[in-house]
Order: sequence, then structure tokens, then C-alpha cells
Amino acid sequence: MQNPHDIQRLLDIMSRLRDPNGGCPWDLEQDFSTIAPYTIEEAYEVADAIDRNDLSDLKDELGDLLLQVVFHAQMASEQGAFAFGDVVAAICDKMVRRHPHVFADASVEDAEAQTIAWEETKRREREANGHEDRSALAGIARGLPEWQRATKLQKRAARVGFDWPDVTPVFAKLHEEIDEVRAEFAALDANPGDAAARDRLEDEIGDVLFVCANLARHAQVDVGAAMRRANLKFERRFRAMEALAQADGTSLADLPLQAQDRLWNRAKADEKA
Repeated sequence: MQNPHDIQRLLDIMSRLRDPNGGCPWDLEQDFSTIAPYTIEEAYEVADAIDRNDLSDLKDELGDLLLQVVFHAQMASEQGAFAFGDVVAAICDKMVRRHPHVFADASVEDAEAQTIAWEETKRREREANGHEDRSALAGIARGLPEWQRATKLQKRAARVGFDWPDVTPVFAKLHEEIDEVRAEFAALDANPGDAAARDRLEDEIGDVLFVCANLARHAQVDVGAAMRRANLKFERRFRAMEALAQADGTSLADLPLQAQDRLWNRAKADEKA
């Protein structure tokens, strides 16, 4: 009998699911592109369990995320590209290579110096692999969530000195971008069918979001964590509004906006009580 904690058991299960003779029809239909969204979703569910400090759920979600790695490795193995063992070997080699201060005789002063050394090692690896892009922004994946990619772009630019010295000009830039959004809203209101005006509005809203990401970076706040917190807060208060409306013998949907606003304020007040 196999050890239930042995990774080989999971590999065998995945292999069986993908077996053309008696495997799971759904699993057999999948490929890298169809599984990729599930991989991203599972990573977010891991982050959600961490936010909720639910270690039991975190255990389950980490298992779901591990299954995604195994799934991709199984499909690659079927194509003769690589196997799960190659994935493990690659990450082990990479971690040893990128931590010479731990596994060799290099030294770093602090975490910030280690981050700089890490990025320099990644740059040398890209060059060794034939990547000719020598930009300070090279290697930032386009598949990242855009808020995360914005932060990475800004951090890379900052490393070569392209950054505001403090948060004050970031606020000024934010006000400037909001004014530009207002102007584009007015232009679109004047001509609702103007596709170019809609494109400009999208562009300006993107600039506002980019500056907000920069503001978070200067505050050393993770944009994703801040957004998750805002979403959770909105959901919590909205559900409280629904409960208050129900307690008053009505439905939130049947109330005018002014009455809904009063319930929102009650929900906020109840949180602070």
C-alpha cells in the first residue's frame, strides 16, 4: 500500500485520469490553455485562505494548486517534453543558483540587497538562454494580472532611478489623471457614439489605475491585498444591508437609492460599534 503522503500517489492518480483507456472524459479533453485559467483561480483561492487565516482551508487549496502543477506536468510528459521530476529538478536547481548567499560563499546585507541580486541573476539567466532584450523591463510576464504587472514595471523602472522621490508628486499625478478622466467622460457624454472618445476614456482610466498602483507601491501596500480587502468590505456591508432591509420587512431591491444609502451607513456604523 502506498504512503498517502507520497507525491507518487498523486502522480499516479493524474496519470489514471488522463489514461485514454478508462480515464476521465473531462480530464482527457483538456490541454495547457484550458487548464491555465484553473491554475490562476486556484492560486487566488490559496491567497483567499491566507487572508482568512483558515489553515485548514489553506491545506486543501494548496492541494488544489499542487494538482494544477501535476496536471500540466502530466500533459507535458504525454508529449515527451518533460515530466514532474524535471519540474522539481528545475526549481531545485534554480533556488540553489539564485541563493548563493545560502548555498555558496556569496553574502548579502539584507532582503533588499537580496532582491537586487535575485533580479541580476535572472537577467544573466535570460542572456544565457539567448534572450536579447536588455531592457530594465525585460522578463516581466505579460500573463500576470495587470495590477501585478503594473507594480513590477514600476519597481523595475525605479531601480534605474525613474521614480518619484516621495509620495507627494504621486498624489499630484493622481489628481491630474482624474481631471483627464472627467474631461473624457464629458467628451463621451457629448457624443456617445464616438468610438475614439471611448478609447480615450479607457486609456485615461487605465492611467488612473496605474497611478493608484504606484501610490500603493510607495506606501508599501500590496495592490492585490488592498483590492481583496476592499472587495471583502463591500461584500460584508452589502450583505448587512440586505439583512437590515429584510429585518425591516422589505427587500433591498425595492428601496430607492436614498434609502439604500441609509442602510449602507447603518451597516458601516454597526461595524464600528
